[in-house]
Formats: sequence, C-alpha cells, structure tokens
Amino acid sequence: MSERETLLLREFKDRLDLLIGLHQKLKAERQQLREERVRLEEQINLLTLSNQELTKKFEDLKFARSLAGAEDSSHDAKIKINRLVREIDKCISLLNK
Repeated sequence: MSERETLLLREFKDRLDLLIGLHQKLKAERQQLREERVRLEEQINLLTLSNQELTKKFEDLKFARSLAGAEDSSHDAKIKINRLVREIDKCISLLNK
C-alpha cells in the first residue's frame, strides 16, 4: 500500500470515528428529548385536570353565590376566579408550544 493510500485510509478512519461519535451524541440527545417530551405531556395532563377541577369549583362557587344573593362580593369573586382560570389557561397553552 502506498503512502498516499495509507494517508487516505487514516483520514477515512478519522472521519468515520467522528461520524460515529456524532451519531452517538445525537442518539443520546434524541433519547433525552423524548424523555422530556413524555414529562411535559404528563405535566400538561396534570394541568388540564387541575384546570377542569378549578373550572368545576368556579361553577360551584358561582352557583353558591347566586343562591346567597350577595351580588357585589359575588361579582368580585367571579372576576378573581376568572382571572385565575385565564392564568392557568395561559400556562397550559405555553406548555403546549
């Protein structure tokens, strides 16, 4: 084998080793991203359930306030609860991105 062929073979091996290393790195990163995606999906599910529970509580509170007849405090409570529900919805939408 000539010196030129030896150099070409060595360069080929070096590049191949580099490609294998990059492949392993990308493979590990891909696995990490998959795990993060699963974690985020679980978090979205938990926040969705929490949002549903809060919405139910809000509806129950509206009904209870309407029975109590306290219009002024009921209105303030509704505004605060609506604000909280909107904040939760924003958080969920950010997680969905």
